[in-house]
Amino acid sequence: MIYLITGGERSGKSSYAQDLAMELSENPMYVATARKWDGDFQKRIDRHQKERDARWINIEKEKQVSEINFSGKVAIIDCVTLWLTNFFVDTEYDVALCLEQAKTEFEAVASQDDATIIIITNEIGMGVHAETHMGRKFTELQGWMNQYLAKKANKVVLMVSGIPVTIKG
Repeated sequence: MIYLITGGERSGKSSYAQDLAMELSENPMYVATARKWDGDFQKRIDRHQKERDARWINIEKEKQVSEINFSGKVAIIDCVTLWLTNFFVDTEYDVALCLEQAKTEFEAVASQDDATIIIITNEIGMGVHAETHMGRKFTELQGWMNQYLAKKANKVVLMVSGIPVTIKG
């Protein structure tokens, strides 16, 4: 089962995903894809980690999420935007290569037996228009990946001001 939780920044995606995971499992897995870019980002990571208690299995994986055994587990992957950023930087901003690598990783995760995967993503294209060429390239990349994930997902939930709106499934 694949859930895709999408929405804008601070729309309630993470809280909704964590509540859903706890409904589905006593010991869900939390896969954080963030790269520790600077001190401010480390504070954000620390805050997110404090939101989860000892019932959670916490794993940090910047790109190769398919190396994790998800079989028989409920897991959150948080988040596609940060995950794609890692591919984007490491491929030297090659959108096609980045998309290919991310899709390959997703397919390897989705093919694992009896896994329930809750994927968090951002609708960055609904926000302000990116000022830079690189920002616009990334917004397009994110949009294409979101479309791909939504097509593959069994259920898609759009978070709007903390309210979940089911748009698929």
